[in-house]
Amino acid sequence: MKLHCEVEVVSRHLPALGFRNRGKSVRAVLSLCQHSPRSPPRPWAGGSRAGPHPACLLISTLKDKRGTRYEQLKKNIEQFFTKFMDEGKATIRLKEPPVDICVSKAISSSLRSFLSAVRLAHRGCDIQAPLSPLTPAKTSEFDKFKTKMVITSKKDYPVSKNFPYYLEHLQTSYCGLVRVDMRIFCLKNLKKLDLSHNHIKKLPPAIGDLIHLQELNLNDNHLESFSVALCQSTLQKSLRSLDLSKNKIKALPVQFCQLQELTDLNLDDNELIRFPFKIGQLTNLRFLSAARNKLPFLPSEFKNLSLEYLDLFGNTFEQPKVLPVIMLQTPLTLLESSARTILYNRIPYGSHIIPFHLCQDLDTAKTCVCGRFCLSCFIQGTTTMNLHSVAHTVVLVDNMGGTEAPVISYFCSLSCYVSSCDMLK
Repeated sequence: MKLHCEVEVVSRHLPALGFRNRGKSVRAVLSLCQHSPRSPPRPWAGGSRAGPHPACLLISTLKDKRGTRYEQLKKNIEQFFTKFMDEGKATIRLKEPPVDICVSKAISSSLRSFLSAVRLAHRGCDIQAPLSPLTPAKTSEFDKFKTKMVITSKKDYPVSKNFPYYLEHLQTSYCGLVRVDMRIFCLKNLKKLDLSHNHIKKLPPAIGDLIHLQELNLNDNHLESFSVALCQSTLQKSLRSLDLSKNKIKALPVQFCQLQELTDLNLDDNELIRFPFKIGQLTNLRFLSAARNKLPFLPSEFKNLSLEYLDLFGNTFEQPKVLPVIMLQTPLTLLESSARTILYNRIPYGSHIIPFHLCQDLDTAKTCVCGRFCLSCFIQGTTTMNLHSVAHTVVLVDNMGGTEAPVISYFCSLSCYVSSCDMLK
């Protein structure tokens, strides 16, 4: 029986001698072994010989495949520390020799099974699970500790075996995938996931369970949307780079702007007809590319961005309209007045408090140039903006050398519109 994990062996004699343990764990294979008849047990110095074929612990590392053996588990375990077993951590404290075997980065289910078997060995009970032979570990066993795996052809894609549990970087490109492999969601250490050049049509919400994911590459797939569930997942705190280029996305949800750790966003070669109008909330965004889409204008909050690089080449930008669109209503409806009050005072809301459709209305409320909000009562005006005002490096918008793009703005009242007339000229 084997457990792939990281192990640190701490001697309890060191503090008494004035020494400190280094506190560094190493990748190891922790085995619950049994002596074969041809290989009699070798007792630890000062220990006594156990039964004819007692169970023992063997810790093997890549540098020491023969491993360090801890004999005679029966009645030799002082205590188990299992408070953080759900996080893949536990400690086995031996009486002789006086050491703590500290386990970390183990699969929690495997760790539970392994410790159950060790407890039985300590009590002298029969162990139902098969024990490992007392032999040196193989180099192939340490493949499970790989942190990077690159697959660039369908024939190399692992079908019959799982991905290494410790992966931090996984690339599966040109594999003909039509959906995301559910086994990927078990890779809790994953930081970079590259699924480019496949045929994926939909992203499962479980991607949001990869709590350490920083880079997600979905270039050249068949995606038509980016779900609200992903925008409201743990990706809000981890995701920094997102590549959605060469897909079929027409619009991103307004909740997309909750991914506020994003620094790099690539939306090239899609079918985008608009940006999320709250895109200005992406305050950490530095690289934005949305070339060759169908954007007719930019939202007013686009002015709040502070970019290092911006590429909007090849979009179908429209000429600014001379006359504004007036949607004012006096007096304000109860819905409009209530919505403005909730948003202006930042009153918390949710589907557990008010109906879901009202939550959607509040989520999609427009922001006036004065900072207030409006729902369906507003004036809409269009102006142009030089993109150098929001980005250090700007790719030309067209073949004529232009760097200006139309921006649509909203005004909550006639007075706001009048006071902003100079801006619209």
